[in-house]
Amino acid sequence: MTLTIYGDGKSGNCLKVKWTAEKLAIPYRWLELDVLRAQTRTPDFLALNPAGQVPLVILPDGRALAQSNAIIVHLAEGSPLIPADPYDRAKMFEWLFWEQYSHEPYVAVARFQMAYLGKPREELDAKLVERGRAALQRLEDGLEDTPFLVGDNVSLADVSLVAYTRVAHEGGFDLADFPRTTAWVARVEAALGIS
Repeated sequence: MTLTIYGDGKSGNCLKVKWTAEKLAIPYRWLELDVLRAQTRTPDFLALNPAGQVPLVILPDGRALAQSNAIIVHLAEGSPLIPADPYDRAKMFEWLFWEQYSHEPYVAVARFQMAYLGKPREELDAKLVERGRAALQRLEDGLEDTPFLVGDNVSLADVSLVAYTRVAHEGGFDLADFPRTTAWVARVEAALGIS
């Protein structure tokens, strides 16, 4: 049985679902939707996901599931991408929640405004830039003692956070200012087989 993923290849939130499926050898069919062309706002898509957002997966049994981090947790249940130790698993969730609340709204939004709306860096909201840099610094600090965000092995925390961190430069953030983060991006990309 094959998973169906509705996604936009420009979206880190969509790519983390794709990468998780590929890492776990879950067969899937990718249906590309262009958010910029409002393809998630059609009546057919809104019938599947009233929020009008991607990613959206249709599970082999026909049920729909939205929200990238919920999807990757569902797909990775019982796999090494979710730590077995209860505390480590909780730390993974800590990073997942933080990613959607304190990283993606700044790093990804700056990228979207610059790379897809053509906004010059100097026209970005100063708070957006400040909070994006703070998010990258938090990652840098979180990688001080371990090669991955939750210890010595790649987890969903890394999958989730690498999606927009690896393209932070498209939002005007210089990853050279964050050497541990830069090295971590390379490790996660290697572990996931992405480039």
